[in-house]
Amino acid sequence: MQEQRQRGLTASQRSDLWRRWKSGQSLSDIARALGKAPGSVHGVLSITGGIAPLGRQRAQRALSLDEREEVSRGLSAGDSLRAIAARLRRSPSTVSREVARNGGRQRYRAAVADALAWRNATRPKQCKLSTHARLRDVVADKLRLDWSPEQIAGWLAHAFVGEVDMQVSHETIYKSLFVQARGVLEKELLRHLRSRRVMRRARSATSAGQQRGRIVDAVSIRERPAEVEDRAIPGHWEGDLLSGAHNTHIATLVERHSRYTKLIKVDGKDTVSVVGALSRQVRTLPADLRRTLTWDRGPELAQHKRFTVATSVQVYFCDPRSPWQRGTNENTNGLLRQYFPDGTDLSAFSQRELNEVARRLNQRPRKTLGFLSPAEKLGAVLP
Repeated sequence: MQEQRQRGLTASQRSDLWRRWKSGQSLSDIARALGKAPGSVHGVLSITGGIAPLGRQRAQRALSLDEREEVSRGLSAGDSLRAIAARLRRSPSTVSREVARNGGRQRYRAAVADALAWRNATRPKQCKLSTHARLRDVVADKLRLDWSPEQIAGWLAHAFVGEVDMQVSHETIYKSLFVQARGVLEKELLRHLRSRRVMRRARSATSAGQQRGRIVDAVSIRERPAEVEDRAIPGHWEGDLLSGAHNTHIATLVERHSRYTKLIKVDGKDTVSVVGALSRQVRTLPADLRRTLTWDRGPELAQHKRFTVATSVQVYFCDPRSPWQRGTNENTNGLLRQYFPDGTDLSAFSQRELNEVARRLNQRPRKTLGFLSPAEKLGAVLP
């Protein structure tokens, strides 16, 4: 009997998730380490915009569990609140409020009172932008002018010298943008940030100086055989990832001669998941249809050598920021949005369902093929 995967994350898993995220690991890396789907990890991170929630800790002035036990024993013995407070070296009003908000003399229970106090400690604290409307409006106006949070914070310090209510840190601005649960700054302001990110990432998440995600020994598209360009010979493919909601993806492969399309389910965007899934599917193709693959510079194909060894398909990489160099694939991904609109959770589709979508696309007549379908075009050249 197959073991059922536990739903949700335990407290220790959440702690491990945030530790890995702050160290710069990718969603797919974290998901694989936790044995969860990337979408589940993204769901946890997106709630707070990628900003780790503050850990709970007991305030120094708050009553401890031992002190609450002493209150409970004193009440059971019939001691006055003032006498209990004297033993604890606390103010009588502190003990009085503690007893009153936890059921009074007859119903007070130390463990219940302590658990309630610990739960109340998680109540969200209002940030400065939520309580100072003038400051919030000024920050929003500057964001719409494409100012960075750091520029806004620095400008406020000079423009409103001595006005404490008009000072705010750039970190508070970032948190108010990324943690949408606060409901302070409108989500549309995110598009004015230079990075256009919807979640805060660790500085170490950059690929600079890291082996993870780098394309080592990439062969440029400029070295691709001339026969690929004229589309006369089948077996040359273009590929990319189609992205969906919750950091979900599917791999798309398009054969240049016939525009025949294959859709491949991937468990994550990391190179291990993508290369493994691509290799399994490409190996099912006839040898005559396994010649080359052209991909962009995404790190999901960092292990391209492993793919070539497994499939005998040579991989060529486009120039940076040059999607037109795989225009057939870009056009096909646009057609696929009819079946997978923006915001679709792509992890919900099985490989069988993806095959059905590909079949429907491959049986549609194409103007560029003289109104033959990709399936007909490819079938005409196969033995």
